[in-house]
Amino acid sequence: MSYLYISLTIILTVYGQVAIKWQVLKAGALPEALPDKVGFLFQLLLNPWIISAFAAALLASVFWMAAMTKLQLSHAYPFMSLAFVLVMVASGVFFNEPITPLKITGVVLVIVGLIVGSQG
Repeated sequence: MSYLYISLTIILTVYGQVAIKWQVLKAGALPEALPDKVGFLFQLLLNPWIISAFAAALLASVFWMAAMTKLQLSHAYPFMSLAFVLVMVASGVFFNEPITPLKITGVVLVIVGLIVGSQG
């Protein structure tokens, strides 16, 4: 069950990042003037998708706490690196961001680190 909690933590974390990026792209560039910046960011905070991203982050934290009741932090935390992998894939799929050979190499290194770091 603990690995299910970790999986849900990762999925909700990735969802939040993708949802925020999506809505920020829709909203456009951050204005230059400070009052305009404040208004722009306030509008984003009222956006239902942004609110859902924050709710996902809160729920991810709850699932993480549940996982921490059963697993050692040093064993569980390396799994969070999968969020980096999934965000990179999602950024390519949803936002047409380039997935370069260098990024792929980095992801492979992250996965190797996950395997090594989660041993024991």
